[in-house]
Amino acid sequence: MCETKNLCLWLVQLVYILGLLGFCLWLAVHPRSPAYTIIKFSVPLTNHNNGSSHGRIEYELDIKNPNRDTCILYDDTFLTFYYGEDKVGNKTIPCFYQGKNREKSEIHRLIDQMDVETRLWTDLRKAIMNASAELRVDLSTKIVYYTWGIKSKQHGINREGKIRIGKDGMLLNNKEVKLRHASKKWKL
Repeated sequence: MCETKNLCLWLVQLVYILGLLGFCLWLAVHPRSPAYTIIKFSVPLTNHNNGSSHGRIEYELDIKNPNRDTCILYDDTFLTFYYGEDKVGNKTIPCFYQGKNREKSEIHRLIDQMDVETRLWTDLRKAIMNASAELRVDLSTKIVYYTWGIKSKQHGINREGKIRIGKDGMLLNNKEVKLRHASKKWKL
């Protein structure tokens, strides 16, 4: 009877220790999602003054891999800007590979521009010249993680953020815009 209790207690302890080790290993291997930040955003002032019927916006996007032991393969990334409910413009960032860096996080910086839809340019320009404007940015992509040579399944990523533009056509208060998980609420 006593030997059976000791054996059962020993087996329970063994299962507990193996479970704890498995959980720690899962935490060590489980990759974290990349961070997306708009560092700079501007509507060039030359577009404000010349009264043209179309314009462009310039942006700088940082994509940070927070994983030190995991590489990330990005599928095409779709970046869309909205003013109110209207689409201002969109851009497709071609697929790329982001390696790992054991000493610090790996950052992929993209500096680009996109043309503004002609019918929205006048409204956007007026809003910026009057005080400020707010744009919404949506980002969607699919990624695959490579951890210790093991390929993960494909993960869908959807992020969004609000960009406040000041009268000078730049980010209001020069604040970076971190893109967060997209809202699960219905969008009309």
